[in-house]
Amino acid sequence: MLGTLMVLLKLSRLSTRASDDDFVDTIDGDGETGIQTKVRAKTKKPSMYKVLMLNDDYTPMEFVVKVLERFFEKQHEEAIEIMLHVHQRGVGVCGVFTYEVAETKVTQVMDFARKHEHPLQCTLEKE
Repeated sequence: MLGTLMVLLKLSRLSTRASDDDFVDTIDGDGETGIQTKVRAKTKKPSMYKVLMLNDDYTPMEFVVKVLERFFEKQHEEAIEIMLHVHQRGVGVCGVFTYEVAETKVTQVMDFARKHEHPLQCTLEKE
């Protein structure tokens, strides 16, 4: 009986450290002793978003390469490949990020393009 009280006392101390929703009680057949285990909630991976660059007839190719290197940390050769893809197909993927990062990059690119008086367009799309 004393052992049962000690177990229950320890369990009550455990439950004061975390909310009751975090634990599951398992009681054996006699209804006196049990084990309390913590349940861990699984975190969901965040949705990912593609940052897309759109082609236009006015933004210089060199400027697009500069944007890809500066804001998307692309090496010069990869930036040229993406720029040519955008030029030939009308749209290209600059990178894939969480929503907040993708939104920030789109804003940064658009602000930088406006500052340099280029009509470059960037958008994001859920992957």
